[in-house]
Amino acid sequence: MTREILLDFVLEPGTGKALEVRKGQILRLEQIDGGQCLDFNCFNLHDYKEYFHAGRTRTLHGLHPTKGDFLWSAPPRERAMMFIAADTAGANDVLFPRCSANLYESVYGYCTHTNCQDIQAESQREYGLTPDDVHDSFNLFMETGVDDAGRPYITRQTSKPGDHVDFLALMDVLAVPNICGADVMRTSNFSLKPARISILQATEADLDAVPVLPVWRTQRTVADFRQQRIKADRELRRDSTYVAEFVNAPIRTTTVEVPLDEDEQALLDQLKRSDLYDDDGAALRDILFSWWEEEQLAR
Repeated sequence: MTREILLDFVLEPGTGKALEVRKGQILRLEQIDGGQCLDFNCFNLHDYKEYFHAGRTRTLHGLHPTKGDFLWSAPPRERAMMFIAADTAGANDVLFPRCSANLYESVYGYCTHTNCQDIQAESQREYGLTPDDVHDSFNLFMETGVDDAGRPYITRQTSKPGDHVDFLALMDVLAVPNICGADVMRTSNFSLKPARISILQATEADLDAVPVLPVWRTQRTVADFRQQRIKADRELRRDSTYVAEFVNAPIRTTTVEVPLDEDEQALLDQLKRSDLYDDDGAALRDILFSWWEEEQLAR
């Protein structure tokens, strides 16, 4: 079955666009000339406080999410917002933050320069959002890595005309793509180029290809919040009626005796981290939970 094209246009350098993408629709971001980075953000269309979170996505899918991965919202929501249904270039990044006016002034000496923070802010303004509502982006067609010294780096683009990423919306979202403004670095091979933006209706095959995710009790909604009202002013003032009600507090601990025979004690002596722990109980706890953690993450 052919996907129905609902919207199709060219996004020019220096600009972005806030787009309503409904659940079951696909947002395609496509190279025209090749070699152009795009920044991307999204919000829950019905609650802008739920938004794409680079950190959670990075934790679950690594530094370079690609086809088959999800875009996750920030804690405490932590829901899959969009599914990467296609990625022909395989070069995305969730390590670097968006570029900003201050970056170009403080590092490069430009008092005026196009940048992702300002483009995102202007695009989102159409829906009443402020520059403070811009958050770290999903960087499409951006080739990055970490060197041996632990420093992140950006290298040159290899995307070609026609390369594209398809995001399938798992909820109604406000999607905000923009042409990255970085023309004085390798991000887009030292130039700015347009990109094609399309919204398509997903087919049944597209929807069936999305892995079924469990629904966790700890994926909290506004109904779970003790404070549900969004502040209308900017100044922070202490609530004189506040009484702390921390979740799962106070923390209680229980001492568990673990008898070891001679062979088990010898194995503990062999495996324990004497550089970290000066008692066998703490060393055994580390060994047990290190094993348990590996088992859980391998599932």
